[in-house]
Amino acid sequence: MANIAVHRDGPSTPLATTPDVRWDPFRMMRGLIEWDPFREIAPYFPATTGSFSPAFEVKETKDAYVFTADVPGVKESDLSVTLTNNRLSIGGKRDEEHREQTDTLYSYERSYGDFVRSFTLPEGVDENNVHADLKEGVLRVTVRKRAEMMPKKIAIQTATKKS
Repeated sequence: MANIAVHRDGPSTPLATTPDVRWDPFRMMRGLIEWDPFREIAPYFPATTGSFSPAFEVKETKDAYVFTADVPGVKESDLSVTLTNNRLSIGGKRDEEHREQTDTLYSYERSYGDFVRSFTLPEGVDENNVHADLKEGVLRVTVRKRAEMMPKKIAIQTATKKS
């Protein structure tokens, strides 16, 4: 239900509005989802907004786990990939570009800083067969599965009757 303005003949200013007072479960759920219990204590912690945190795509293929992230502006020397037991850690940093004092900045929405993401891998990964490559700002890490952990096709035998 929308807010409805009531007008008199003549002036174009509303006299009163009718608020939407109906109960809407979807509005209530949105409020619960958007609720941040730490908002009140946020001034006590340093601001972390604007820090660089690339989003990862994680997928499982029949023979490997593939981790893909967009990391534009990150140099290969600023990235690190480590595998300890079943814990894959990917970290890096994107440095802020140098700005001249004479530059006029109208908007500053790019983010910079360090990031570390860790993923717990299931049993059966081959620790000696991990590949990472960076191409056109896309980092791709492939962790192969051990051969004995891959599914095996089993042939089905048909029984024949003997006479």
